[in-house]
Amino acid sequence: MSVPKPPLPGLLVISVLCARWDACWPDLLGELEARFGPAEVVTDPFTFDQTGYYDQELGTPITRRLMAFEALRPLDGLAGIKCFTNGLESARAEDGRRMFNLDPGFITLERLVLATGKNFSHRIYLGQGIWADLTLIWQNRGWVDFPWTFPDYAGSDMKSRLTKLRQLYKTKLNKRKEE
Repeated sequence: MSVPKPPLPGLLVISVLCARWDACWPDLLGELEARFGPAEVVTDPFTFDQTGYYDQELGTPITRRLMAFEALRPLDGLAGIKCFTNGLESARAEDGRRMFNLDPGFITLERLVLATGKNFSHRIYLGQGIWADLTLIWQNRGWVDFPWTFPDYAGSDMKSRLTKLRQLYKTKLNKRKEE
């Protein structure tokens, strides 16, 4: 028989896609930190060219920043986090077009799970209109993608960046054990 117990908290990561950083940054960073606490990692913008899906809404060229927050968070908070980020996207939209796209998720030792408002066969409903997307798993010292993994997350550059964030998470867990 399995005995239920709470999982370890996860490392909150947020991907930010934007074509007009000058119009939203650093205010957006401040809003996210006001809600989730200090960001420990904020990357410089890097290329996002794996799809044109967001071009019409966000403009071009779109670049991405990855953020990871200092405080580890309970995994069951993902739906609420996604609802908050959706609210930010809507509040800052202009003429019905989002200025940026926010994709929150959790890195754990085993996986990267992103939150989405779109149902699909491999996604698990969390509540509040939000699903969990199992995007990558950690296996044999590396990230493994799936047929449904978005191409930008399946690429080697993103996996390298996520590996660094996973190592940060692992270090945080080790410090918690020592305390």
